[in-house]
Amino acid sequence: MAQSSSTTSTATARETIGLAGLGLMGSAISERLGSSGYSVLGFDVSRDRMQEAAAAGVLPAEGPAEIVRHCRRIIFSLYDSAAAEAVLEEMLPHLRPGQVIIDTTTGDAESAVKAAAAVAEKGAAYLDATISGNRDQLLLREVTMMAGGPAEIFSECSDLFRCFSPQVFHVGGPGAGAMMKLVTNLALGLHRAVLAETLVFAEKLGIAPALALEVLRASPAASRIMEAKGTKMVNADYAPVARLSQHLKDVRLILEAGAQKGQELPLSRVHEAMLERCESMGLGALDNAAIIEALRGNSGSFQCTDCRDETSGMR
Repeated sequence: MAQSSSTTSTATARETIGLAGLGLMGSAISERLGSSGYSVLGFDVSRDRMQEAAAAGVLPAEGPAEIVRHCRRIIFSLYDSAAAEAVLEEMLPHLRPGQVIIDTTTGDAESAVKAAAAVAEKGAAYLDATISGNRDQLLLREVTMMAGGPAEIFSECSDLFRCFSPQVFHVGGPGAGAMMKLVTNLALGLHRAVLAETLVFAEKLGIAPALALEVLRASPAASRIMEAKGTKMVNADYAPVARLSQHLKDVRLILEAGAQKGQELPLSRVHEAMLERCESMGLGALDNAAIIEALRGNSGSFQCTDCRDETSGMR
């Protein structure tokens, strides 16, 4: 089931939405909510991100417990399942019937199922509503959202989803959103790796990468990844809109899920090795377009003004 809208929803009343995690995606979520008429009460373990969010109009919360005390609907935008579980543990004692947690974290489905059960025991509801796309695409409402959980809660939260995307899918019960995110990330990551290999191949053949990209965009090989990452790869512009280490974490989740189902994923194994090479080169905090450097073999020559460590728990 998909919902679509050509315009962004405007809140009929200035409801305050809770937001745990103010990193790349979290800050974009807060911006979209604010421009749609909602107030945002947010928290992040990073003091710098808290200050930046406050300057952008986010109401600062002292911690997850304060968010759950003041907000009926709460969005998670965290690094991984472990971070989401830790925040939820702080919130659970304060959770009330009728509240809704919308977890956009890319994590494992089993964790989402457990979270949904724990929240339901409090009379509240949980959606694993993952986002396919990066920060810039979210700001432009060009992402796709995939939610798992009760259908009636999904419908109830459609006003929030329309703030982020005209393409929102209810894909099943608890954990389904997390699983669908792994499916989309598998395809997206491999598309990036293919583009990187293609541009380096062109370069080695004596074809300027910018020219190769122009021709590729006009050919049957064209893809949305070329629009999102092609110019960044050509210009070695790795200011992050989606960090390379974040995607390596996702690829490992993909491989774990495949192993649990007895499914070989050979291309993803190669992809994992490429990303690990980039991390060993010190490129993990850069944009995932930096995967091209695994093929170029460069190391230590890139600077980024916004490459802070994202592994603290808040994405």
